[in-house]
Amino acid sequence: MNIKAYMYRGFLGIGLLMVSLGVQAQGIVASQHDLTAAGTGQGTTAVTDEVCVFCHTPHGSDTSASVPLWNKTLPAPASYQRYSELQTATFDSIEAPVGSVSLACLSCHDGSQAMDVVLNAPGTGMNTGPIDGTMGAMTGTPVPVLGTDLRDDHPISMQYGGGGATNLDGDGTFAGTLGDPDFTLPEKATINSIPMWWVDSPPGTAATREKTDMLLYTGPAVGGTGTDEPFVECGSCHDPHNSATKGATQVAFLRIDQTASQICTTCHTK
Repeated sequence: MNIKAYMYRGFLGIGLLMVSLGVQAQGIVASQHDLTAAGTGQGTTAVTDEVCVFCHTPHGSDTSASVPLWNKTLPAPASYQRYSELQTATFDSIEAPVGSVSLACLSCHDGSQAMDVVLNAPGTGMNTGPIDGTMGAMTGTPVPVLGTDLRDDHPISMQYGGGGATNLDGDGTFAGTLGDPDFTLPEKATINSIPMWWVDSPPGTAATREKTDMLLYTGPAVGGTGTDEPFVECGSCHDPHNSATKGATQVAFLRIDQTASQICTTCHTK
């Protein structure tokens, strides 16, 4: 089954600085994900002013990545320790090997390769190699570097809600029973013949898939049933193109702010 066919098509949307109603919205430009000299993250460079090239390329991308036109080599899924290895009784979902958009995030955030090593560097022709050569791997404990031991992080590549929802269900609010009743029922829509799931968040419009919703990612159902189901990935809670600081806790790149822990209670019914 071609996992890439199930990639979240909106993930490539380029975050630009826009002025709306006189308020300047924050995107990727000049953010921590902007590795040019204009960025505020670690390892910035003056070698190129191209913001997107550190993650995306129009040509020569990694076709195995579940992210559009990914410009980095993906790490091996088996190289990570997963939350499920803790064998906690409260975790009643099944964790698939780390993959999907999470693997793309970890290609920098596990600290295993230099931030500027790409498949196609700026310039004419295919220029595989480092953009700068001096940037090195990401540093910082525990964030932004997560390392390869993910047991102390929110589980990823896991069935949403303990499983239950599949592509055989009709569009709209899931009408079945989740494996764990302490989760909000997901929404489903069929887009370009592909099932897409999400959980409506408080700021958004009900039953409408938006960037401020908790997005779920389609993949083959665990257990070899021949169906597809929704998975929680890094991009479920994080929007890499939205640098706007969220709420009083000053956490960036979240889909919604953390007021009253709504980033958690959108999915977890506590």
